[in-house]
Amino acid sequence: MLQRYDARNADLRYWVNGVLRHRDEPGISPFDSVVQGGDAVWEGLRLYHGRIFALDAHLARLRRSAAALGFAAVPSDADITAAITETLRANDMSDGVHLRLTLTRGVKITSGMDPRLNQAGCTLIVLAEHKAPVYDTTGLKLATSSVRRPGPDVLDPKIHHNNLINSILAKMEATLAGADDALMLDGRGFVAETNATHLFAMIGGVLATPRTVACPEGITRATVLTLAAQAGLDVEVRDISLAEMYSADEVFCTGTMGEIAGVTQLDGRVLGDGNIGPVTKQLAEVYQAHARSSGTQVL
Repeated sequence: MLQRYDARNADLRYWVNGVLRHRDEPGISPFDSVVQGGDAVWEGLRLYHGRIFALDAHLARLRRSAAALGFAAVPSDADITAAITETLRANDMSDGVHLRLTLTRGVKITSGMDPRLNQAGCTLIVLAEHKAPVYDTTGLKLATSSVRRPGPDVLDPKIHHNNLINSILAKMEATLAGADDALMLDGRGFVAETNATHLFAMIGGVLATPRTVACPEGITRATVLTLAAQAGLDVEVRDISLAEMYSADEVFCTGTMGEIAGVTQLDGRVLGDGNIGPVTKQLAEVYQAHARSSGTQVL
């Protein structure tokens, strides 16, 4: 799976600490911490009809991650929201938009690892693109990667950080295997997530999803858990083995960029009857209706 370029993004403008720049105009210092060491945190947001779904939850996670990394002078939620609004208006965007917020430790006085070299506060980047949900809704193919997701003994997954090499390596393996994305295991061999999304599986009539011991606490994941319970489904959050995924009746993945997308093949095995299952379809419809009818008005 390769995302498609949208020609409407040819002249988009992105926001860096109060300055809007054309996409072709550089705006990040080579001394910025995100360049020096991937020292940044991020959030993906989606805009529906002038409203951002779960904005408060995303900003709260951004703030928790920044606090865990000891960032200084973090912008307020009001300032971040204002930057988002200014960026959207500059690009005449109101619907079908994906936003990526990046908050770095800031610009260093000289290159180096030591955070004490950061003496001017954070850098906030707002990138908004015209982008529909990115996954093929007819069914995804996953391949299990040899690259494991680290647990809190290595790097706490509750920090939504910009060090994505682990996931990029897994994605490369999946591409070489002819799959859309990679299924990643944790250090114990249980299912963690894909390289980009959380996973759910219908197993024995129960909707199960892995514990977040080696993956972020996804906001779309939490929403799906709530909506599934409201729909009368039995739900479990537990360790799931790879063998259980192979024999699951349905598997789907969740995330802001792709919403809900069904998985029909895993490691060459056909899942269920090879089609998108009824629970996946039901929750996809419920989620889309919920996301489009709620959220924070920013335009």
